[in-house]
Order: sequence, then C-alpha cells, then structure tokens
Amino acid sequence: MASQRFARPIFDNPFLKIQELSGNTVKRNSESLKQANCDPKGTSLVVTRDVDLDTTKNTWLRLYVSRRLTKNPTPKKLPLIMYYHGGGFVYFHANTFIFDVFCQALAERVGAMVISVEYRLAPEHRLPAAYDDAMDGLEWLKSTKDEWVCNYADLSKVFLGGTSSGGNLAYNAGLRAAAMAKELEPIKIKGLILHHPFFSGKNRTESEERQKDDQLLPLHAVDKMFDLCLPKGVDHDHEYCNPCANGGSKHLDDMKELGWKVFVSGACEDPLVDAARGCVRLMEEKGIKVFKFFRDGYHAMEVFDQSMAAALYDAAKDFVNAASRT
Repeated sequence: MASQRFARPIFDNPFLKIQELSGNTVKRNSESLKQANCDPKGTSLVVTRDVDLDTTKNTWLRLYVSRRLTKNPTPKKLPLIMYYHGGGFVYFHANTFIFDVFCQALAERVGAMVISVEYRLAPEHRLPAAYDDAMDGLEWLKSTKDEWVCNYADLSKVFLGGTSSGGNLAYNAGLRAAAMAKELEPIKIKGLILHHPFFSGKNRTESEERQKDDQLLPLHAVDKMFDLCLPKGVDHDHEYCNPCANGGSKHLDDMKELGWKVFVSGACEDPLVDAARGCVRLMEEKGIKVFKFFRDGYHAMEVFDQSMAAALYDAAKDFVNAASRT
C-alpha cells in the first residue's frame, strides 16, 4: 500500500476513471474543473490576454504580465517562461483554473512574463503533436510584434517550463530547440524548468512500485495515459516516455554546448519521482548544470494547493536569475 502522508486534492479526478470512447477520444470528466477567462483589464496583480497561435489546430496562447509592469512608463524587460500545462497529454487546458492561477503566481513571484501554450491533446492528437505545437509557439515568439512581448519580454532570457506532462513537453521541445538554436534567433533560451515531469519506462522504478496505488496519480493511470499519447505501436521505453532510453537524446550535447541550465523539481510521494531523478542523472552525466528541488509531497502539489507553492516559486526565481546572468 502506498504511503500517503500528504492529503491529495479533492476534485473530479479524471486520472482515476479514464474511459475511452469511440472516435479515438476519451470522456473528459476534467472538463468540470473550473476554467478561467483572460483578464486584460482587471484588478488582479497579474493581467492576462489570449492570442491565437494556429486557428487550424485550435491552439492559442495566454500571456501573463505583472500589473505593476504595465503601469510603469519605462518598464524593465523580464525573462520569459513558455509554460506547458499538465494532464498526461490527455486532459486540461491552458485556461484550466488551477494552471491559470499557477501561471499568475509564476509571473508575480518569479518575476517573469509567462506565456502558457494551449496545445493539442491525445488520443485525438498523439505525440509529437504537442511538441509540434510548442515549437509553433517558439516560432510565433521569434517573429511576433505583440505589444506585450515587445514591451515586457527579454527574448535573450527565455525558459521552457511545464508541470507533469508539461514538464515532459518542455524537455522534448527543448531538445528540438537546442538543435535549431540559430534558427530561433533572436530568441535565446537559457534553460528548462521541469516541474514534476511526466516520465516513465518499461521497467518499474522503486517509487512507481512504492506509490503504485497513489490516490491522485496511480500507476495504472500513468500507463494508460502514455498508451493514449504515445505514437501507436511503440512501448514505454520510447524517447517520448523514457528520456534515458538508449542513452538519451544526442541533442543533450547541444544543450550543453549552448550552456543551458535545467531546474528539476520532484516530490517524495510522486510515483514518477525516480524517473525524474533518472533524467537528472542523465543530464548531469552529459555535463549539463542541473538545479534540483526535491522535497516531501505529491505529484504537482503546488498546482493543486497554492499554500504549498511558496518554496517552489522562490527556488524557481533563484534559478531564473542565476541562469539569466550566464
């Protein structure tokens, strides 16, 4: 029986009852989770605005900027975080309330402009569709004349980050971006922020065995979501699932040469924490500087419970500031 020292969030958890439907789709009970509208002129600490990315794919971006910055006649440009939400590549959206609140806090607490990408979901759009959408977002950023980006974002200090499957997305989009860094200029990516990344593999890790009956993210749900999002016919040692398979991607060498830094966070009661640690070891063996933030807790806890998030924001701020100086 898995240890459950930390109470899990109470909500209509889609991971516990994944139901496939005809037409290559799933029943998305998670749609009952509250969604947040953008707030370009509201009174909150962070203002938000939505921008189309690719209308043919129904992808779009939500931009987050501290209200204080918009009131400054000579605003200082900030590092920019391209953020990817979680949900096993199957559930949730950029405007899902918990991720919207998380991105607002990132912008305010880390001191960055944040752009959250609405990417296509599986099984309707299996990987690498989400990775393609992330690259579309970088191409948009490279050439946009958007007023907020031009006024508030320092494109020489860009980070790719995400939670859970969004962490997986940030890592794999990062590998692509590292291989084409010159083509993405004037964007200069400084590193990755992997928040409880969604990695696994064919062979069970100790944390997967120990937490296989986790109340939030049981192992059967992890396996099922990878079955739904990976290309058909591949196993869970595919590179999209297991970053350590076959010695890891050759593009990790590109990351090292570019001097990227990587922030990886994890929680002791997360079934996937050992897979995250494995990815850390792989990157360190390749000579990449990794900032580690592992502590007690459960998968993606800072998204579900903001009262547990302060230490993460502080650590991420330190990382962004340190990586931006290099």
